[in-house]
Amino acid sequence: MAVWRLGSTKRRHSSSSMAKLGFIRNIVTNCRAVILPRFGGPEVLEIRHDVKVPDLKPHEVLVRTRAVSINPLDTRMRAGYGRSIFGPLLPLILGRDISGEVASVGTSVRSLSVGQDVFGALHPTAMRGTYTDYAILSEDELTPKPASISHVEASAIPFAALTAWRALKSTARIAEGQRVLVIGGGGAVGLSAIQLAVATGCHVSTTCGVQSIDQVLAVGAEQAVDYTREDVETAIKGQFSAVLDTIGLPETERMGVNLLTKGGHYMTLQGEAASISDRYGIFAGIPLSTGILLKKQMQYRYTHGIEYWWTYMRADSEGLDEIRRVSEAGKLKIPVEKTFPITQVREAHAAKDETLVIPGKIVMEVD
Repeated sequence: MAVWRLGSTKRRHSSSSMAKLGFIRNIVTNCRAVILPRFGGPEVLEIRHDVKVPDLKPHEVLVRTRAVSINPLDTRMRAGYGRSIFGPLLPLILGRDISGEVASVGTSVRSLSVGQDVFGALHPTAMRGTYTDYAILSEDELTPKPASISHVEASAIPFAALTAWRALKSTARIAEGQRVLVIGGGGAVGLSAIQLAVATGCHVSTTCGVQSIDQVLAVGAEQAVDYTREDVETAIKGQFSAVLDTIGLPETERMGVNLLTKGGHYMTLQGEAASISDRYGIFAGIPLSTGILLKKQMQYRYTHGIEYWWTYMRADSEGLDEIRRVSEAGKLKIPVEKTFPITQVREAHAAKDETLVIPGKIVMEVD
């Protein structure tokens, strides 16, 4: 790993042209990273020690990685999900979540400083991920890490919590006193959604497996229905202002839509844009999936008087700041089931693949 001295950062502009553009030459020029050279199982992942670290753009931050969590998106991308988008760009660095320390900042960065502990998450379509010793994120993709939680704990939070925040707070605009239903509350996004809704003052019901009942009730859900043993539609009473469906099956969509009040919001994580693009190619797939979404939106407005959305994680500084505050107050926690060193990335991905129901996140530590 080639390293620049921190004391020389005042002379980091590599040339007059780079200085005019505001680029900063990094304190590292190459580092260790986990590379995805082709799609497949965990065995395709490779650790390389000479991966180039690009120079920072004005709004970017170089983070010394301490912990990264494995999201379902990581394993799905590794297996080929979104290949029409990501295939031409291989090899890739996977990873979205991160917790670490600021190593360097771009010329426009004002809210973060070198040496500060931070956590955050990259956008789902980012090409250079966080499975690396030094990751690059934009300023609005990071926020200070609460001192009360470790890097391992912090790395489990942002991607899932931002996904839930965008659905409930940015799209549905939930407010105190409203009723919220989370379908699939046992996963990281569902558990984040429950806690964010409770912190807003909402009354939350959720469906989950029997192994998650105690956990979702402990974080504030008022009703938890075991979908494997109960008829959910019979067990859940009343109607809701917002439904977040983390499962996305036809039957959960039908149930969620039917349980909404007029003007309510149904949001599913299982949007079809990537899968349709894989099937028909990106140039035909994106317009086709947009057409499907618009058709469903018009259909449900006419038949049920509700709003229908596919929801995705999006970098949002306002949302990340709220997630930090709620985490700092001890009101947002994502359990970590198991940790691995990043050198055992194949084993970590295999554990994620082999466990159908994981009560917590799998995190890789980076030393």
